[in-house]
Amino acid sequence: MRVIAEIGCNHKGDMGIARQMVSVAAGYCKVYGVKFQKRHNRELLNEAQYNAPHPVPENSYGTTYGLHREALEFTQEQHAELKAHCEKEGVAYSSSVWDLTSAKEIAALQPALIKIPSACNLHFPMQEYLCREYQGQIHLSVGMTSLEEMERIVSFYESYGRAKDLVLYACTSGYPVAFEDVCLLEIERLKMQFGLRVGQIGFSGHHLGIAVDIAALALGAEWVERHFTLDRTWKGTDHAASLEPDGMRKLCRDVANLEKSLAYKREEVLPVEAVQREKLKWRPQAHA
Repeated sequence: MRVIAEIGCNHKGDMGIARQMVSVAAGYCKVYGVKFQKRHNRELLNEAQYNAPHPVPENSYGTTYGLHREALEFTQEQHAELKAHCEKEGVAYSSSVWDLTSAKEIAALQPALIKIPSACNLHFPMQEYLCREYQGQIHLSVGMTSLEEMERIVSFYESYGRAKDLVLYACTSGYPVAFEDVCLLEIERLKMQFGLRVGQIGFSGHHLGIAVDIAALALGAEWVERHFTLDRTWKGTDHAASLEPDGMRKLCRDVANLEKSLAYKREEVLPVEAVQREKLKWRPQAHA
C-alpha cells in the first residue's frame, strides 16, 4: 500500500508552510506522496457562490467564500515549485483538480498522478481532457456517488482506453466521518464490481485515528489517502479530520509492518518455529 498525505489547503496559503509540510511528510512520516489542490475559483464558482459568506465564518480566510478560496490558492508556478521541492525530498507530488483550467495547468507539470475529488467525478469534460492529454495515473474518489454513476465513470474511462490507469477510492464525503459511516466493506464491493476493469482500488479516509486505514489494507486497498496537517487546531475546515506528523508516521510504520505480515507461511514449519518445536512440541512416545 502507498500512503498519500493530503496537504490540500492545510498550508493556509503560505508557501513556507507548504514546503515544511512536504519535508515533514517525506522525512519524518515516510509517506509515498503528498497531494495538494488546484482550483480556478472564477470557473468553479458562480457569482452568487463566489460572493456568499463562508458557511463557517471562523474558518474563513476571506470576507466571501470566493476570496477565502483565493487566499488558499497557489498559482501553477507555485505548484511547479512544490513539485520540485517534492522531488528534492524524494516524495511524489500530486494534486486534486476541480475544474478544466486547473486540470490543464496541473497536467502540464506532468506529475505521476492526478486526483479527481468526489465532488468532480461527474465532470466529464475535465476528465476527457485528462484522458486525451495526460498520460499518468488518474485517481478518483467515489464519495457521495451512486452505483449507477460509478458504472458510468468506469465505462467512460474504458471508452477512452484509460480504465487501467484509473484508481478508484472508496470514500465517505464528510469531515470528519463517524466510524459507522466509514463503510470499509465498500473496498470489497469496488474490488468485486470493478477490480478487473480498473487499475487499482484505494481508500480515502476522513475519520479519526489510523486503525481504519490498517483494516483498509487488509481488505485489499492498494492506496490510502489521509488529510495531513502540522497542527489540528489551525483554522480551516479540514484540520479536524487530519493526521498530525506523529499520526501519519505511525500510519506509514503500521502499513509497512502489516504488508510484511499479510502472507501465507513459506513452509509448514518456519525456521523461527523450529527451535521452539524442538524444545516444546509434545510428541507421542514410541512403545518399547
